Amino acid sequence: MSDPVTAPFGTWPSPITARHVASAQTTLAEVLQDRGDVCWIEGRPTEAGRQVLVRLGSDGKPVDVTPAPFSARTRVHEYGGGAALVSQGTVYFSNFADQRLYRMDDGVPVALTPPSEGAALRYADGLIDDRRRLWIGVREDHRASGGEAVNDIVAVRLDGGDAGSVIVQGSDFHASPRLSPDGTRFAWLAWNHPDMPWTAAELWLGDFDGTAITNATHIAGGKDESVFQPEWSPDGLLHYVSDRSGWWNIYRRNSDGTTTNLCPMAAEFGRAQWGFGMSTYAFVSAHELVCAYIEDGIGRLARLDARDGTLMPFDLPYTDYSSVRASGRKVVVKAGGPHVAAAVLVVDAATGDASVAWRSASVADDPALQGHVSVPRLIEFPTPRGGTAFALFYPPDNAGFRGPAGELPPLVVKCHGGPTSSASRSLDLRTQFWTSRGIAVVDVDYSGSTGYGRAYRDRLQGMWGVVDAEDCAAAASYLAASGQVDATRVVITGGSAGGFTALRCLTHEDPAIRACFRAGGSHYGVSDLTALAHDTHKFESRYLDWLVGPISDPQPYLDRAPVRHADRLEAPVAFFQGDEDRIVPPSQTEVMVAALRSRGIPTLYLLFAGEQHGFRQAPNIERALEAEAAFFQAEAFGRNAP
Repeated sequence: MSDPVTAPFGTWPSPITARHVASAQTTLAEVLQDRGDVCWIEGRPTEAGRQVLVRLGSDGKPVDVTPAPFSARTRVHEYGGGAALVSQGTVYFSNFADQRLYRMDDGVPVALTPPSEGAALRYADGLIDDRRRLWIGVREDHRASGGEAVNDIVAVRLDGGDAGSVIVQGSDFHASPRLSPDGTRFAWLAWNHPDMPWTAAELWLGDFDGTAITNATHIAGGKDESVFQPEWSPDGLLHYVSDRSGWWNIYRRNSDGTTTNLCPMAAEFGRAQWGFGMSTYAFVSAHELVCAYIEDGIGRLARLDARDGTLMPFDLPYTDYSSVRASGRKVVVKAGGPHVAAAVLVVDAATGDASVAWRSASVADDPALQGHVSVPRLIEFPTPRGGTAFALFYPPDNAGFRGPAGELPPLVVKCHGGPTSSASRSLDLRTQFWTSRGIAVVDVDYSGSTGYGRAYRDRLQGMWGVVDAEDCAAAASYLAASGQVDATRVVITGGSAGGFTALRCLTHEDPAIRACFRAGGSHYGVSDLTALAHDTHKFESRYLDWLVGPISDPQPYLDRAPVRHADRLEAPVAFFQGDEDRIVPPSQTEVMVAALRSRGIPTLYLLFAGEQHGFRQAPNIERALEAEAAFFQAEAFGRNAP
């Protein structure tokens, strides 16, 4: 190979184009397993974001299960998840267009639930009760006018014809229905406004006769305790994940009603439950589990002996694991790493041997892309409040080029959404789009992010728009002060809650924070906190109580809202928005755009038809990335890309 060509940072030619990013990287939503058959749900930007249930064929090749135009995607909580399941070879799924439940035995979807006007009845997170011929799961009912949707757990007959009979009700939210192996006991999660499931979810247990729950008992979770993913072991003991110790650990409810922490450690075996169907552990026998956890910011997969708490990590080249499913000792999991985008991994629980069944982006197999992948390193940096925060730093990397001596690269600061979420440890071609051009990226796990324990998450309580903004600016300052990036060419971008953090940094009352950034990008980001509190969907309608404070005290909402302080904004901003977004309506973005344009601030606004919260259509993904890159190049990086 010839020596690298010296060229200014930010101008390196790269084979990772916006079109490549949009078309080559499908999304992997969930991994499923049925009697050893490996299945998954993939989102296809080239099919307008259609989510397809796929099965691994006997020849090792993927086979589509759900036919076009059906899309296995639910709108419960708007974020969805848990849209499909496979049981004894039969497929059950929620179809995006009409939100009805469907069953597939012979390749033809047949509706189980009746139509509802405006897709008012939505279904998710189901299980199959074979004894009683029922689908049991969450139903979200929007039929009542003028009030909130109603979220219950219902039973739908497998012969179809009804909208479901309610078996669990009374809480604002329900999730994770779990039927015991003998079919007589039923467990579920519940929580109420203003809580979110990662702040105060409750675990309930009752007796079940096929039509009703009796003897319902609250057994874990509640104020200051989040419970996640209840599961029954094959011998009928209820397990769950709780953060009562300050970390999400796995607990067992013993036959005498006592509880045991199976493996006490400063690690996260749970996740923030943004979507249904999430799974971080699965049973391979009555006494053994395979579990995914995060320790020191890195994801791991291990076998756990429930009898003595022995944890045996597998030696695998991945750093991000989720959607863990098991059938006997065969485990399937969604996995990713520095060189591997989200992939379906098949693991032998006995030996740890693993093989990739399918991957969402085959960068490792594409000779044209090899040598253009930046491997991140976890950095810990000081924050203004005396603590430290974390981030993934991606230096520029392109085998064909290097920067001139004495020149430092520009920096893109990424703010993840949520804000109770985290930076992904899996390969993302959108990040590599920047780094392969000679532009560094830092993906900030600001205070409040998951993966570092409850105390770290709780830093964000009442402080959204404060500590997250401070941490993003601190990350940029840390990298600049340590001579790794050019402090004069730093931009900030984010989606949803991350878009708010980006806008907050650009309109901050502290001039030093504003001065860190030359330009910004907001992808369906929040700009008006008061409007968000009054104009969002049920799941997040009281989230701001925790993030900011009760709306009865409006001052913090006004102080932190970027749209209220557009007069402070001096940096150009690019806005990207879907016209069907119910989580952050277009009005949020358009008010901000108008405010900036009235002041003559360079502003880009792209509104995409048919997109909701997050872009799923390839042409729109491509256009947004190209437009943001051109905008940053012109307004902040100061060079013309080849």
